[in-house]
Amino acid sequence: MSSPNGTAIALKDRAQALAQYPHGRIVNGMIYVSGISSRRFDNTYEGVKENPDGTLELDIKAQTKAVIENINVILQSQGASLANIVDMTVFLTNMGDYGAMNEVYNQYFDAATGPARTCVGVLSLPSPKLLIEIKAIAVAP
Repeated sequence: MSSPNGTAIALKDRAQALAQYPHGRIVNGMIYVSGISSRRFDNTYEGVKENPDGTLELDIKAQTKAVIENINVILQSQGASLANIVDMTVFLTNMGDYGAMNEVYNQYFDAATGPARTCVGVLSLPSPKLLIEIKAIAVAP
C-alpha cells in the first residue's frame, strides 16, 4: 500500500508485527526494513528451547542466522537481497553475545562489500526469548 511516506512491505507468510507497522517500507529508491527478530509465522522462535520447568535455553547463533534470513526474505520480496543492504543496526540484549553474533554475521557479509553497521546493547526486546533484533536499510534494485 502506497502512502505519502512510501510503499509498505507487509508479507503474509512472515511473523506479523506486534503493533501497526509493516515489515518494511520503500521510499525514494531505498528499502527500510523494520526491526526483525527470529520469531516465526506461528509465533515460535528460532534459537529458543523451552524446558519442561519453564526455563529457556537461548542460542544467539541460531537467532542471528534466523534474523538475517528473515531480512533476506523481506528484501527478496522486493527483488533485492542482502547484497543491497547499505546499513544495519544490531540490537543485543547481552553484549557478551557480540563475538558469537559476529561469527554468524561474518558468514553473510564482509568488510569490502557488506553494509555499514552499528551494534548496541539494549536492556530488553519485546520478548524475553529474544537475544537479537536487526533493522536494515537497502538500496532498491
